[in-house]
Amino acid sequence: MTETAQWNRPEKPGEPSGSGEETRKTSTTKRGGGDPATRGRTTIADGVVEKIAGLAARDVVGVHAMGSGISRTFGAVRDRVPGTSKSSVTRGVKAEVGEVQTALDLEIVVDYGVSITDVAGAVRENVIAAVERMTGLEVVEVNIAVSDVKLPDEEEEEPEQRLQ
Repeated sequence: MTETAQWNRPEKPGEPSGSGEETRKTSTTKRGGGDPATRGRTTIADGVVEKIAGLAARDVVGVHAMGSGISRTFGAVRDRVPGTSKSSVTRGVKAEVGEVQTALDLEIVVDYGVSITDVAGAVRENVIAAVERMTGLEVVEVNIAVSDVKLPDEEEEEPEQRLQ
C-alpha cells in the first residue's frame, strides 16, 4: 500500500482559487494497481495446448486419425490399461509453449479421396482459431505431417471418436 498526499491548485496559473489559499486534501490509500485481470501471471502447460489442438484437428472432415501407425497402436493398447494417464486426445500433437506464443507439430492420417492440402489448411485454420481463442497465445506455426492415408477397404484398427 502506498499513501499519497494531493494538493488542490487552481487550474490556470495566476488564477486565484476561491479563498486565495491552497487547500490540503486528505491522505488517500491506494490499493492494487490497474485492472485486476492484469495482476499476476498465467502460465499454460504444453499439454493444455496439445489437447485443444488435438480436439480441433480431429473436428476437421477428412482427418481419419492422429499420430503415426505405431503411436496409434501403442495408444490403443495404453488406453485399455487401467491407470494410464496419457490421453489419446494428444496423440499426434506436440506443442512448444512460450510466454505469449506457441508452435505446434501435428501428425495426421487423412481419408482416401480428400485433398490433402485442403485438409491441412482446414486443420491449420481450426487449430489456430481454437488455441488463440481459448488460451490467448499467438500461434506462430502449425506444422502438419501426413503420415498415412486411410483406404476404404483397410481394416479399422481403432476408430477414433469424432466430435459433433
